[in-house]
Amino acid sequence: MVVNYSKWDALELSDDSDIEVHPNVDKRSFIRAKQNQIHQQRFERRHQIETLKYERTINDGLLQRIDKLLASLREHAQQATAPSQNSDEFMMHALMDCAGDGDDDVPPKPPQGVHTQTEQPRYSVMMASLVDQVKKDAGDKPQDWFQSYLTGVEGHKSKVEGLQSELRRKLAELEKEEGKKITSDSIHEGFSVSSVSKEKEKPKAVGKPKSETVEVLNPGALKKDSLKRLDSAGQSSGAEADVEDEARDPSKIREDEDDEEHIEPSELGKAFAKIKMGDYKKCLQFISENHDVVKERETDGLLVEGFNAQMDGKPEYAKNCVHQALLLQYCRSLGRDGVGLFFKRITTPGHQAQKVFLDDVNDTYNRIRTRTTEIAKDRASNPKATETEQIQLHAVDPGTSIHINIPSASPTEEVEVKAREIFDTFPPGLQRALESGELDKVNEVLGKMSVEEAEEVVEKLGEGGMLSVEEGVIDGTTEEGREKLKGLEEKAKAEKLAEEAAARNAGLDEVEVADVDD
Repeated sequence: MVVNYSKWDALELSDDSDIEVHPNVDKRSFIRAKQNQIHQQRFERRHQIETLKYERTINDGLLQRIDKLLASLREHAQQATAPSQNSDEFMMHALMDCAGDGDDDVPPKPPQGVHTQTEQPRYSVMMASLVDQVKKDAGDKPQDWFQSYLTGVEGHKSKVEGLQSELRRKLAELEKEEGKKITSDSIHEGFSVSSVSKEKEKPKAVGKPKSETVEVLNPGALKKDSLKRLDSAGQSSGAEADVEDEARDPSKIREDEDDEEHIEPSELGKAFAKIKMGDYKKCLQFISENHDVVKERETDGLLVEGFNAQMDGKPEYAKNCVHQALLLQYCRSLGRDGVGLFFKRITTPGHQAQKVFLDDVNDTYNRIRTRTTEIAKDRASNPKATETEQIQLHAVDPGTSIHINIPSASPTEEVEVKAREIFDTFPPGLQRALESGELDKVNEVLGKMSVEEAEEVVEKLGEGGMLSVEEGVIDGTTEEGREKLKGLEEKAKAEKLAEEAAARNAGLDEVEVADVDD
């Protein structure tokens, strides 16, 4: 392909680096002088173009009035031949006929910088001067004054038309010269197109209600990983075991938006789940109008909704939730551009995509159905398995008591420093229960924890020396623990009865000895 570089020849450069000047001439001064020359010539050329255009406009207006004057003279030619007709009065009436309105009598204003020294006369003044010149050229007493005046006006018209032709030629030359070079003034915007597609307003997805949590005194303790977990029964962590949750000031309750443990579909997802399985046209329309429904959270929420529905004995609704959840999952993985193609393929009878998708739906639903059946059997065979186990602290010896030792807030010894570090890792509710020194409040906090967490707390209390208890910890809620407590209490009662019996026997012996002495 041949590239034509001829258009760059029209560039007008004043600082060409290849220019060669005389050794006695400074190159920078020469380039600066050339720049000034180019700019001056360009300014004069443009000024002359504006002047010529303005002069042509004035001459066009003058030619229109000369034509009207000639038409008026020819129209009243018979009146001019009358012996009583005065030439001056005749020409005056002709001038009045060709005169226009008052607004048209004023020539247009010149552009800036054009004919600034002289004021442009009115058209009526120009025509009066023209008639005076015609009368002067005709003489005082011409033989045929009408023909002389008519010929004189036609001669002036020819002169103005010749002047217009000359102005037109000069203007064409100047404009051609001006268009030869490409300058910064030649740069202009060819076209500009902008388009903004406004997306239709979508209904906002209504999510789950925001949960409320209590603002604790030590938020840093909630970030510890040692006590943040769930046991097998799903009991809440120790961070939520606050004995003053219900007694706190309601003004300190704030919203918690980061609850990721509880997953459920939003109102938008539930509305999508109500669409019957197989109505793909309505599903596509719903997704097109509500793009937020394709989010991953909606898919997880619909699967959980289907699991709960299967547990509640609603298999049809459960399978429909699974179908809609996998439909959203496929649409999200294919992207927005592939949604239409996916629906087109699964609605085509006998297409492989339809078989793959429906097999995935059936497999997922069968796994949910199998798992819910196993859970139902486990609950029926072991109803006590759902009961919550708790760890409670009790003194092994009924005659003793448990003392709570809180480490100092400003420890000095290494053992106290370690104990204080352990104390700071506890949830705020447990810290306040320990600071109260009441064992019942500590047991209340432990009761809100899972078994694993409570065991870990008791172990840390022993490591920090905050409880004066023996190694054995009795769980008062289990059958084994209750039997141990009953045995210890019975043992203590028996020992107390034995001591009382021994004391009574000792008193009787003293009485008998005194009688013998007497």
